[in-house]
Amino acid sequence: MDSIKRSKLAIMVPLGGLIVGWSLFMGAIYSDLFIDIASYDNQGNYIGPEPQVQLSTYLFLLGITAFGLAALTGQTMALRARTENDNSLAKAAHRFGNLLVIISLVAGAVFAIGNFLGAFNNYAGRDAAMLVRIFGVYVPILLATAVVVTILLKAFVFRKDAPDLANLAQDEDRKALQRAVGLAYAAPIIGTAIAIIFGLVVYDVTKTDLDVWIWVIIQLIIATAILVGTKFASKAKSAKPIPAKPRVIGIAAVNLNLVLSIVFGAVVSVMSFSFGAQAIDSLRVWGEWDEKKVPQQSYEIVMPDLEWLASDFLPALALLALAVIGIYKSIVVRHQSEINS
Repeated sequence: MDSIKRSKLAIMVPLGGLIVGWSLFMGAIYSDLFIDIASYDNQGNYIGPEPQVQLSTYLFLLGITAFGLAALTGQTMALRARTENDNSLAKAAHRFGNLLVIISLVAGAVFAIGNFLGAFNNYAGRDAAMLVRIFGVYVPILLATAVVVTILLKAFVFRKDAPDLANLAQDEDRKALQRAVGLAYAAPIIGTAIAIIFGLVVYDVTKTDLDVWIWVIIQLIIATAILVGTKFASKAKSAKPIPAKPRVIGIAAVNLNLVLSIVFGAVVSVMSFSFGAQAIDSLRVWGEWDEKKVPQQSYEIVMPDLEWLASDFLPALALLALAVIGIYKSIVVRHQSEINS
């Protein structure tokens, strides 16, 4: 496979991961329709349902993982393409892979923190079985942390450098610096995960809100992890400067179009997720309000039909296709002259 084809594939693979992630997210939202919503009586007392492990938690995590691994694969393919022929398309695919890897890392971190905060809301004042707590909260947080750290280290530490660092490939200082940068990113993530788990354990043992001193300990663990990361990051001062590249006329306009295409892709992707979630949520049909009825949350789940597919779900799918095709075309078209040569 030549460098141009490999570069194109390096762009398509992460976009394929976006499609898989979107599908798993929609599946997670659909599965939540069949979980009873928390209900209360007329005096505000909680009635149900009982806490349970939700399939959607693992579907969301699987979607983030699929997207992250696809982005990592695309980055690896782009680096290999640059090794074969360091053309501008391969460089663009490399930068695109780096961007999506970072987005997947952010998504994984948000998932872990959201699961931590959700544990207090979902189980507050309710006795949940220990297995429910373990597989509903602890395991997803640990898995998300493992995914984030693994992708981070694979993407930025244990990898072969791009050709722009080829003259430093045998430089041990550069290799040590690269490892230090990776650990600078990983240390705060691991430390935060430890702090989160510690807080949840204390909350489970005491069955009460966390004491202010517990929060102090949590923040101390996080601060220590940040300091450890900062220590590794400080080694970046020893980096050897990379020679400046010559300026190219018209590069500002090209970069502007690149930024606009990225913004376009991001906005349309978010719209696709949002409209898809709204479409699935519309399958939950609420009944009429009856002040004498307890609980008040009366609804039914209707099956998808052609009308729903055409008017609600297909527009979200079309937006996803528009984002994927638009991003791919915008990157490839910028380098069309090189591809044709």
